[in-house]
Amino acid sequence: MLSFKQSIGFKEFFESDRSGGVVLIFCTIISLLLANISESYIDVWNTPIGEHTLTHWINDGLMTIFFLLIGLELEREVYIGELSNFKKASLPIVAALGGMIVPAACYFFVNRHSEFSRGIGIPMATDIAFALGVLSLLGKRVPLALKIFLTALAVIDDLGAILLIAIFYTQQISWLYLSLAIGIFVVLLVLNRLKVHRMWPYLSLGVVMWYCMIHSGVHATITGVLLAFAIPFGNGDEGTPSAKLHHLLHKSVAFIILPIFAIANTAIPISSTFYVQLGNTIGVGIMIGLLIGKPLGIIGFTWIAVKTNVGKLSQSLTWKHIIGAGFLGGIGFTMSIFISLLAFSDSVLIDQAKIAVMIFSVIAGLIGFFWLKVNIKQPS
Repeated sequence: MLSFKQSIGFKEFFESDRSGGVVLIFCTIISLLLANISESYIDVWNTPIGEHTLTHWINDGLMTIFFLLIGLELEREVYIGELSNFKKASLPIVAALGGMIVPAACYFFVNRHSEFSRGIGIPMATDIAFALGVLSLLGKRVPLALKIFLTALAVIDDLGAILLIAIFYTQQISWLYLSLAIGIFVVLLVLNRLKVHRMWPYLSLGVVMWYCMIHSGVHATITGVLLAFAIPFGNGDEGTPSAKLHHLLHKSVAFIILPIFAIANTAIPISSTFYVQLGNTIGVGIMIGLLIGKPLGIIGFTWIAVKTNVGKLSQSLTWKHIIGAGFLGGIGFTMSIFISLLAFSDSVLIDQAKIAVMIFSVIAGLIGFFWLKVNIKQPS
Protein backbone atom coordinates (compact mmCIF):
# COMPACT_ATOMS: atom_id res chain seq x y z
CA MET A 1 0.00 0.00 0.00
CA LEU A 2 1.22 3.50 -0.80
CA SER A 3 2.22 5.77 2.05
CA PHE A 4 0.73 9.27 2.29
CA LYS A 5 3.84 10.87 0.81
CA GLN A 6 3.93 8.36 -2.03
CA SER A 7 0.24 8.71 -2.87
CA ILE A 8 0.42 12.52 -2.94
CA GLY A 9 3.51 12.44 -5.16
CA PHE A 10 2.00 9.86 -7.51
CA LYS A 11 -1.32 11.72 -7.73
CA GLU A 12 0.50 14.93 -8.72
CA PHE A 13 2.59 13.04 -11.25
CA PHE A 14 -0.39 11.26 -12.80
CA GLU A 15 -2.68 14.30 -12.89
CA SER A 16 -0.12 16.61 -14.54
CA ASP A 17 0.94 14.04 -17.13
CA ARG A 18 -2.69 13.18 -17.91
CA SER A 19 -3.48 16.80 -18.79
CA GLY A 20 -0.06 17.25 -20.37
CA GLY A 21 -0.76 14.38 -22.75
CA VAL A 22 -3.85 16.15 -24.06
CA VAL A 23 -1.85 19.37 -24.55
CA LEU A 24 0.87 17.45 -26.41
CA ILE A 25 -1.67 15.93 -28.80
CA PHE A 26 -3.18 19.37 -29.51
CA CYS A 27 0.23 21.01 -30.08
CA THR A 28 1.35 18.20 -32.39
CA ILE A 29 -1.77 18.47 -34.56
CA ILE A 30 -1.47 22.27 -34.81
CA SER A 31 2.24 22.08 -35.65
CA LEU A 32 1.70 19.48 -38.39
CA LEU A 33 -1.11 21.56 -39.91
CA LEU A 34 0.95 24.77 -39.92
CA ALA A 35 4.01 22.98 -41.34
CA ASN A 36 1.96 21.77 -44.29
CA ILE A 37 0.32 25.14 -44.90
CA SER A 38 3.28 27.52 -44.65
CA GLU A 39 6.99 26.98 -45.36
CA SER A 40 7.80 30.08 -43.32
CA TYR A 41 6.52 28.25 -40.23
CA ILE A 42 9.19 25.58 -40.71
CA ASP A 43 11.82 28.26 -41.32
CA VAL A 44 11.08 29.81 -37.91
CA TRP A 45 12.30 26.68 -36.14
CA ASN A 46 15.43 26.61 -38.31
CA THR A 47 16.36 30.18 -37.36
CA PRO A 48 20.07 30.31 -36.43
CA ILE A 49 20.85 31.53 -32.92
CA GLY A 50 24.59 31.61 -32.39
CA GLU A 51 26.14 28.33 -33.48
CA HIS A 52 22.86 26.39 -33.55
CA THR A 53 19.26 26.63 -34.70
CA LEU A 54 16.31 27.44 -32.44
CA THR A 55 15.20 23.80 -32.53
CA HIS A 56 18.68 22.65 -31.51
CA TRP A 57 18.67 24.96 -28.47
CA ILE A 58 15.25 23.62 -27.49
CA ASN A 59 16.46 20.02 -27.78
CA ASP A 60 19.71 20.60 -25.90
CA GLY A 61 18.53 23.29 -23.49
CA LEU A 62 14.86 22.99 -22.57
CA MET A 63 14.95 19.20 -22.75
CA THR A 64 17.66 19.23 -20.09
CA ILE A 65 14.97 20.56 -17.74
CA PHE A 66 12.71 17.68 -18.82
CA PHE A 67 15.49 15.23 -17.96
CA LEU A 68 15.95 17.02 -14.63
CA LEU A 69 12.31 16.23 -13.86
CA ILE A 70 12.76 12.62 -14.95
CA GLY A 71 15.81 12.40 -12.69
CA LEU A 72 13.86 13.82 -9.73
CA GLU A 73 11.08 11.31 -10.36
CA LEU A 74 13.62 8.49 -10.51
CA GLU A 75 15.17 9.73 -7.26
CA ARG A 76 11.76 9.76 -5.56
CA GLU A 77 10.91 6.28 -6.81
CA VAL A 78 14.29 4.91 -5.65
CA TYR A 79 13.96 6.35 -2.13
CA ILE A 80 10.28 5.98 -1.28
CA GLY A 81 8.45 4.74 -4.37
CA GLU A 82 8.05 1.65 -6.50
CA LEU A 83 11.82 1.19 -6.86
CA SER A 84 12.60 1.50 -3.15
CA ASN A 85 13.08 -2.23 -2.62
CA PHE A 86 13.66 -5.23 -4.85
CA LYS A 87 10.30 -6.85 -4.19
CA LYS A 88 8.37 -3.79 -5.33
CA ALA A 89 10.75 -2.84 -8.13
CA SER A 90 11.39 -6.24 -9.70
CA LEU A 91 8.23 -6.55 -11.81
CA PRO A 92 8.31 -3.11 -13.53
CA ILE A 93 12.10 -3.36 -13.91
CA VAL A 94 11.87 -6.74 -15.67
CA ALA A 95 8.89 -5.53 -17.74
CA ALA A 96 10.80 -2.41 -18.76
CA LEU A 97 13.85 -4.47 -19.73
CA GLY A 98 11.64 -6.55 -21.99
CA GLY A 99 10.11 -3.37 -23.36
CA MET A 100 13.57 -2.13 -24.31
CA ILE A 101 15.38 -5.29 -25.43
CA VAL A 102 12.70 -6.84 -27.66
CA PRO A 103 11.77 -3.71 -29.71
CA ALA A 104 15.46 -2.85 -30.11
CA ALA A 105 16.08 -6.39 -31.39
CA CYS A 106 13.12 -6.08 -33.78
CA TYR A 107 14.43 -2.80 -35.20
CA PHE A 108 17.98 -4.13 -35.48
CA PHE A 109 16.82 -7.31 -37.25
CA VAL A 110 15.17 -5.20 -39.96
CA ASN A 111 18.06 -2.72 -40.28
CA ARG A 112 21.08 -4.86 -39.38
CA HIS A 113 22.67 -4.58 -42.84
CA SER A 114 22.10 -0.85 -43.35
CA GLU A 115 23.34 2.47 -42.04
CA PHE A 116 19.90 2.92 -40.44
CA SER A 117 20.87 0.57 -37.61
CA ARG A 118 21.81 3.64 -35.52
CA GLY A 119 18.09 4.08 -34.94
CA ILE A 120 17.99 0.99 -32.72
CA GLY A 121 17.05 3.11 -29.70
CA ILE A 122 14.02 4.77 -31.33
CA PRO A 123 11.38 2.16 -30.36
CA MET A 124 12.83 1.51 -26.89
CA ALA A 125 11.33 4.33 -24.79
CA THR A 126 7.77 4.93 -23.55
CA ASP A 127 6.27 8.42 -23.47
CA ILE A 128 4.98 8.86 -19.90
CA ALA A 129 2.71 11.81 -20.67
CA PHE A 130 0.95 10.17 -23.61
CA ALA A 131 0.72 6.71 -22.04
CA LEU A 132 -0.83 8.05 -18.83
CA GLY A 133 -2.97 10.44 -20.84
CA VAL A 134 -4.53 7.54 -22.76
CA LEU A 135 -4.94 5.52 -19.55
CA SER A 136 -6.71 8.43 -17.89
CA LEU A 137 -9.39 8.41 -20.59
CA LEU A 138 -10.67 5.14 -19.09
CA GLY A 139 -11.50 6.92 -15.83
CA LYS A 140 -12.18 5.10 -12.59
CA ARG A 141 -12.28 1.67 -14.19
CA VAL A 142 -8.45 1.65 -14.20
CA PRO A 143 -7.02 0.11 -10.99
CA LEU A 144 -4.42 2.20 -9.18
CA ALA A 145 -1.96 -0.70 -9.42
CA LEU A 146 -2.05 -0.50 -13.23
CA LYS A 147 -1.32 3.25 -13.17
CA ILE A 148 1.62 2.66 -10.84
CA PHE A 149 2.92 -0.28 -12.92
CA LEU A 150 2.79 1.73 -16.16
CA THR A 151 4.35 4.80 -14.52
CA ALA A 152 7.23 2.81 -13.00
CA LEU A 153 7.76 0.97 -16.28
CA ALA A 154 7.86 4.24 -18.27
CA VAL A 155 10.24 5.88 -15.79
CA ILE A 156 12.62 2.91 -16.02
CA ASP A 157 12.31 3.01 -19.82
CA ASP A 158 13.38 6.64 -19.72
CA LEU A 159 16.37 5.70 -17.58
CA GLY A 160 17.29 3.12 -20.21
CA ALA A 161 16.95 5.77 -22.91
CA ILE A 162 19.17 8.13 -20.91
CA LEU A 163 21.87 5.47 -20.62
CA LEU A 164 21.51 4.70 -24.32
CA ILE A 165 22.01 8.37 -25.20
CA ALA A 166 25.04 8.64 -22.92
CA ILE A 167 26.72 5.48 -24.28
CA PHE A 168 25.76 5.15 -27.95
CA TYR A 169 24.81 8.65 -29.11
CA THR A 170 27.85 10.47 -27.79
CA GLN A 171 29.96 12.44 -30.26
CA GLN A 172 33.74 12.75 -30.13
CA ILE A 173 34.60 13.36 -26.48
CA SER A 174 36.50 16.39 -25.17
CA TRP A 175 38.09 14.96 -22.04
CA LEU A 176 38.83 18.44 -20.69
CA TYR A 177 35.20 19.55 -20.69
CA LEU A 178 33.98 16.13 -19.57
CA SER A 179 36.42 16.22 -16.63
CA LEU A 180 35.18 19.70 -15.70
CA ALA A 181 31.56 18.50 -15.83
CA ILE A 182 32.36 15.50 -13.64
CA GLY A 183 34.28 17.75 -11.25
CA ILE A 184 31.27 20.04 -10.88
CA PHE A 185 29.05 17.01 -10.26
CA VAL A 186 31.41 15.91 -7.46
CA VAL A 187 31.18 19.40 -5.93
CA LEU A 188 27.37 19.14 -6.05
CA LEU A 189 27.52 15.77 -4.27
CA VAL A 190 29.76 17.32 -1.59
CA LEU A 191 27.21 20.13 -1.09
CA ASN A 192 24.55 17.45 -0.71
CA ARG A 193 26.60 15.62 1.95
CA LEU A 194 27.19 18.91 3.75
CA LYS A 195 23.37 19.31 3.91
CA VAL A 196 23.34 22.52 1.90
CA HIS A 197 19.60 22.92 1.20
CA ARG A 198 19.56 26.26 -0.60
CA MET A 199 18.64 25.73 -4.21
CA TRP A 200 20.74 28.41 -5.94
CA PRO A 201 24.16 26.70 -5.58
CA TYR A 202 22.80 23.55 -7.22
CA LEU A 203 21.02 25.34 -10.07
CA SER A 204 23.86 27.77 -10.81
CA LEU A 205 26.50 25.03 -10.80
CA GLY A 206 24.09 22.91 -12.82
CA VAL A 207 24.10 25.55 -15.57
CA VAL A 208 27.92 25.53 -15.60
CA MET A 209 27.90 21.72 -15.70
CA TRP A 210 25.47 21.85 -18.66
CA TYR A 211 27.82 24.26 -20.49
CA CYS A 212 30.77 21.91 -19.93
CA MET A 213 28.71 18.87 -20.91
CA ILE A 214 27.48 20.43 -24.17
CA HIS A 215 31.12 21.04 -25.15
CA SER A 216 32.27 17.60 -23.99
CA GLY A 217 30.54 15.60 -26.73
CA VAL A 218 28.29 13.78 -24.26
CA HIS A 219 24.69 14.85 -24.84
CA ALA A 220 23.94 17.85 -22.63
CA THR A 221 20.56 16.54 -21.43
CA ILE A 222 22.42 14.01 -19.24
CA THR A 223 23.22 17.03 -17.03
CA GLY A 224 19.58 17.13 -15.91
CA VAL A 225 19.69 13.60 -14.51
CA LEU A 226 23.03 14.11 -12.75
CA LEU A 227 21.81 17.35 -11.20
CA ALA A 228 18.61 15.66 -9.99
CA PHE A 229 20.54 13.04 -8.02
CA ALA A 230 22.79 15.70 -6.50
CA ILE A 231 19.88 17.72 -5.10
CA PRO A 232 19.08 16.71 -1.48
CA PHE A 233 16.07 14.39 -1.18
CA GLY A 234 15.91 14.07 2.61
CA ASN A 235 12.82 12.16 3.69
CA GLY A 236 10.76 13.25 0.70
CA ASP A 237 8.61 15.76 2.60
CA GLU A 238 7.28 18.83 0.81
CA GLY A 239 9.92 21.07 2.41
CA THR A 240 12.93 19.23 0.98
CA PRO A 241 14.79 20.75 -2.02
CA SER A 242 14.07 17.76 -4.27
CA ALA A 243 10.33 17.80 -3.51
CA LYS A 244 10.08 21.58 -3.98
CA LEU A 245 11.81 21.45 -7.36
CA HIS A 246 9.82 18.36 -8.35
CA HIS A 247 6.58 20.20 -7.61
CA LEU A 248 7.76 23.37 -9.38
CA LEU A 249 8.83 21.61 -12.57
CA HIS A 250 5.86 19.31 -13.09
CA LYS A 251 3.45 21.80 -14.59
CA SER A 252 6.23 23.77 -16.32
CA VAL A 253 7.45 20.64 -18.10
CA ALA A 254 3.97 19.27 -18.86
CA PHE A 255 2.46 22.50 -20.13
CA ILE A 256 5.40 24.52 -21.47
CA ILE A 257 8.59 22.56 -22.19
CA LEU A 258 7.16 19.37 -23.74
CA PRO A 259 4.60 21.28 -25.84
CA ILE A 260 7.40 23.54 -27.17
CA PHE A 261 9.48 20.43 -27.93
CA ALA A 262 6.52 18.86 -29.72
CA ILE A 263 5.77 22.00 -31.74
CA ALA A 264 9.41 22.47 -32.77
CA ASN A 265 10.02 18.84 -33.70
CA THR A 266 6.77 18.06 -35.49
CA ALA A 267 7.05 20.93 -37.97
CA ILE A 268 7.26 18.29 -40.68
CA PRO A 269 6.05 18.69 -44.28
CA ILE A 270 4.16 15.51 -45.14
CA SER A 271 4.09 14.57 -48.81
CA SER A 272 1.21 12.79 -50.48
CA THR A 273 3.43 9.69 -50.75
CA PHE A 274 4.44 9.59 -47.08
CA TYR A 275 3.00 6.08 -46.80
CA VAL A 276 5.65 4.92 -49.27
CA GLN A 277 8.37 6.22 -46.92
CA LEU A 278 6.82 4.20 -44.10
CA GLY A 279 7.66 1.13 -46.14
CA ASN A 280 11.42 1.69 -45.93
CA THR A 281 13.42 -0.19 -43.32
CA ILE A 282 13.37 2.72 -40.85
CA GLY A 283 9.56 2.84 -40.88
CA VAL A 284 9.21 -0.95 -40.81
CA GLY A 285 11.69 -1.25 -37.94
CA ILE A 286 9.85 1.39 -35.90
CA MET A 287 6.47 -0.18 -36.69
CA ILE A 288 7.54 -3.67 -35.63
CA GLY A 289 9.38 -2.29 -32.60
CA LEU A 290 6.47 -0.22 -31.25
CA LEU A 291 3.50 -2.37 -32.27
CA ILE A 292 4.96 -5.86 -31.77
CA GLY A 293 8.27 -5.62 -29.91
CA LYS A 294 7.05 -3.34 -27.12
CA PRO A 295 3.95 -5.30 -26.07
CA LEU A 296 5.65 -8.64 -26.65
CA GLY A 297 8.65 -7.62 -24.55
CA ILE A 298 6.60 -6.14 -21.69
CA ILE A 299 4.08 -9.00 -21.54
CA GLY A 300 6.65 -11.77 -22.10
CA PHE A 301 9.18 -10.54 -19.56
CA THR A 302 6.42 -9.88 -17.01
CA TRP A 303 5.18 -13.46 -17.49
CA ILE A 304 8.70 -14.81 -17.00
CA ALA A 305 9.16 -12.71 -13.84
CA VAL A 306 5.90 -13.98 -12.35
CA LYS A 307 6.53 -17.62 -13.27
CA THR A 308 10.05 -17.54 -11.81
CA ASN A 309 8.84 -15.71 -8.66
CA VAL A 310 11.13 -12.77 -9.41
CA GLY A 311 8.06 -10.53 -9.27
CA LYS A 312 4.42 -10.79 -8.31
CA LEU A 313 1.29 -9.30 -9.84
CA SER A 314 -0.79 -7.09 -7.59
CA GLN A 315 -4.12 -8.67 -6.58
CA SER A 316 -5.99 -5.98 -8.52
CA LEU A 317 -4.06 -6.70 -11.74
CA THR A 318 -4.87 -9.34 -14.34
CA TRP A 319 -3.05 -10.41 -17.47
CA LYS A 320 -5.58 -8.41 -19.48
CA HIS A 321 -4.29 -5.31 -17.70
CA ILE A 322 -0.69 -6.24 -18.53
CA ILE A 323 -1.57 -6.74 -22.22
CA GLY A 324 -3.14 -3.28 -22.30
CA ALA A 325 -0.10 -1.78 -20.56
CA GLY A 326 2.12 -3.52 -23.12
CA PHE A 327 0.43 -1.73 -26.00
CA LEU A 328 0.41 1.60 -24.18
CA GLY A 329 4.15 1.09 -23.72
CA GLY A 330 4.35 1.28 -27.51
CA ILE A 331 3.61 5.01 -27.35
CA GLY A 332 7.11 6.31 -27.95
CA PHE A 333 6.58 9.90 -29.12
CA THR A 334 8.73 12.36 -27.07
CA MET A 335 11.71 10.12 -26.28
CA SER A 336 11.51 8.27 -29.61
CA ILE A 337 11.52 11.55 -31.55
CA PHE A 338 14.37 12.79 -29.37
CA ILE A 339 16.46 9.70 -30.10
CA SER A 340 15.63 10.02 -33.83
CA LEU A 341 17.32 13.43 -33.76
CA LEU A 342 20.46 11.87 -32.29
CA ALA A 343 20.47 8.74 -34.45
CA PHE A 344 20.45 10.43 -37.86
CA SER A 345 22.08 13.54 -39.30
CA ASP A 346 20.11 13.57 -42.57
CA SER A 347 16.97 15.71 -42.14
CA VAL A 348 15.04 13.48 -44.56
CA LEU A 349 15.75 10.39 -42.46
CA ILE A 350 14.89 12.28 -39.27
CA ASP A 351 11.52 13.34 -40.71
CA GLN A 352 10.81 9.79 -41.89
CA ALA A 353 11.56 8.47 -38.41
CA LYS A 354 9.42 11.18 -36.77
CA ILE A 355 6.43 10.43 -39.00
CA ALA A 356 6.74 6.69 -38.31
CA VAL A 357 7.01 7.32 -34.56
CA MET A 358 3.91 9.54 -34.54
CA ILE A 359 1.75 7.20 -36.64
CA PHE A 360 2.67 3.97 -34.89
CA SER A 361 2.56 5.55 -31.43
CA VAL A 362 -1.02 6.62 -32.16
CA ILE A 363 -1.90 3.11 -33.37
CA ALA A 364 -0.31 1.53 -30.27
CA GLY A 365 -2.23 3.94 -28.05
CA LEU A 366 -5.54 3.19 -29.78
CA ILE A 367 -5.01 -0.57 -29.50
CA GLY A 368 -4.13 -0.27 -25.80
CA PHE A 369 -7.10 2.01 -25.12
CA PHE A 370 -9.72 -0.14 -26.83
CA TRP A 371 -8.26 -3.36 -25.40
CA LEU A 372 -8.55 -2.02 -21.87
CA LYS A 373 -11.95 -0.43 -22.55
CA VAL A 374 -13.36 -3.79 -23.64
CA ASN A 375 -11.61 -5.93 -21.03
CA ILE A 376 -11.78 -3.79 -17.86
CA LYS A 377 -15.04 -3.86 -15.95
CA GLN A 378 -16.65 -0.73 -14.59
CA PRO A 379 -16.26 -0.47 -10.80
CA SER A 380 -19.46 -1.49 -9.00
